[in-house]
Amino acid sequence: MILRPALHLSAGLAIAAALSGCALLSTPDPVQNYRFGLPMAAPSTVGDTPAPLTVSIRRIEFPQAAGDDRILGVTGLETAYIAGARWVSPASTLFDDSLKAAFANCADRIRVLGRREPGTPPLVLQVTVTTFEARYAAPGATPEVVVTARAQLRSTPERQAGGGAIRPEQGRSVERVFTVTQPAGENRVSAIVAAFDTATRDINTQIADWTIQSAN
Repeated sequence: MILRPALHLSAGLAIAAALSGCALLSTPDPVQNYRFGLPMAAPSTVGDTPAPLTVSIRRIEFPQAAGDDRILGVTGLETAYIAGARWVSPASTLFDDSLKAAFANCADRIRVLGRREPGTPPLVLQVTVTTFEARYAAPGATPEVVVTARAQLRSTPERQAGGGAIRPEQGRSVERVFTVTQPAGENRVSAIVAAFDTATRDINTQIADWTIQSAN
């Protein structure tokens, strides 16, 4: 597995690259696009018995080094991007879609209020991803994908006035840190992507379940 250092070109390298631009453009490195996470299903219609809970999900906060379409690898104190592979969309966008899909799988218990939908939701969820990377114990070793996210669930005054309360009973918000470590089957891009996919599905399902349990 080839890792490209997560560093910017120096001025000298940038000039050299500009001077040899034709050669660079004529032989580009092949890049394969990948995706991860739960797929977004078609929105379900509200039936005679709508979900008892409604939540608004704020925009996902993501670490800058891992939030775009590059796949971040870490070996000790060194960081690099996996060569020849990119996410089909920014990782933060794919993660956000996967989180909403996890809630959609619980549509009979909770409904996510669209970000442009009017109204004040009784519950607000903020998810901050702090780690989203493939970790190598040594160069060339089979990595493990580590995903860590902090979820904060806040009750709005509307819910407080309605008599509902988030656990603990006297509190207005709760939070929890979730961590999933998923070993890749081998040191190949497809296996690493599969580990990111599994880890993301797992952590977002946990967050959705925790949100429902904390709000009841």
